[in-house]
Amino acid sequence: MTAGVAGNMAMNGFAQLAQGQKPAMRDLLMTPQNITRITEKLAQMRGAAMKLGQLVSMDSGEFMPPEMAQIMARLRDDAHVMPPAQLKQVLNTNWPDKWLNQFAKFDVRPIAAASIGQVHRAQLKDGTDLAIKVQYPGVAKSIDSDVSNVGALMKMSGLLPKGFELAPYLEEARLQLHQETDYALEGQHLARFGDILADTPEFAIPTFHPAWSTKQILAMSFADGVAIEETTTLDGAERHRIADALIGLTLKELFVYGVMQTDPNFANYRYDPKSRQIILLDFGATRELDPIIVEQYRRLLIAGLANDQFTLAEVALDIGFIAAETQERHRQAIMEMMNMAFAALRQDGPFDFTDKTLPRAMQNAGIALAEDGFVPPPLPIDVLLLQRKFGGIFLLASKLGARIDLGAYLKAYTEPGSSS
Repeated sequence: MTAGVAGNMAMNGFAQLAQGQKPAMRDLLMTPQNITRITEKLAQMRGAAMKLGQLVSMDSGEFMPPEMAQIMARLRDDAHVMPPAQLKQVLNTNWPDKWLNQFAKFDVRPIAAASIGQVHRAQLKDGTDLAIKVQYPGVAKSIDSDVSNVGALMKMSGLLPKGFELAPYLEEARLQLHQETDYALEGQHLARFGDILADTPEFAIPTFHPAWSTKQILAMSFADGVAIEETTTLDGAERHRIADALIGLTLKELFVYGVMQTDPNFANYRYDPKSRQIILLDFGATRELDPIIVEQYRRLLIAGLANDQFTLAEVALDIGFIAAETQERHRQAIMEMMNMAFAALRQDGPFDFTDKTLPRAMQNAGIALAEDGFVPPPLPIDVLLLQRKFGGIFLLASKLGARIDLGAYLKAYTEPGSSS
């Protein structure tokens, strides 16, 4: 893949030079031809490589070229599937002899194929409908090499700031992905969220079936529904309700539950048109949040909504958005970006997620920072995962065309010990 992409970049670069143009690395890399090649290979590799592509695919054109988002959208649930013989081998290894005798149906064609495993629909002889997630053989063993390869690709791209230390982030990604391949642990998270949200009618959580689960197989009740993106055709009130529920859940995960499903991949959310419930899937990236970081985010909200510049700068330093050695002009630019966001949240009335003014202003400010040589300080993994979740939910609310009184929502969580 790298050789092919590099070859395309070289040919396009020579063509631009021949026309008297100075080629830019970013423009040479982000061609539809290269993106298509990368997408195909990431889907084939699955695992950690495909996870990277899924993160990119959540963007709908606000931050990256729309062509890239469209091409990479297929990575949300479109990995290369296991052939039936390999599937049978994995099931035979994990389940007791003659397991098939206990099933009335087992569809060998997966209903979804994602980065770490594929999902099959099945029915026990007692009539229980199940969704069976089966892990790709060898995917756990390939994580270390996959992460190294992704790191090499990112360095080759020329998109990383000069002096940026990628290694700590790759190590955190490696550890996180190893956790996500433990389906027994994911089953515990699934059961826990089922208990947490048992009395929350907006959401539906599949029931964990431990008798048919192992470290490589996760069995749960089958929950029917449509892709969350299909709700964009619903009336405005229902779209606002869906976005409102997801934003409310994210805030409660942070400030009330102290535990969060940190992967906002759109494929992890489905919608049941009959019950109007949001179905939550895939709890492999669930994480207990550090109470210190939770309180830092509460202080950040309090300061930002009150326009308390001194405390806002203090908390930004505590969280790690800026460091003691950050140059003054870069510090001011970061504070301006934070103020830009909070100014939008302080406005009276609903926040319009369809308005591209704020995302584009933030994008331009971020690009200017990078071009000025800013090197982001290393951030704790909890902060990285929180920011990923916030970004994903923001993009989903934007896709839904939501308008929500976000400022009033956030104020409910600005008091220590709040349990709104």
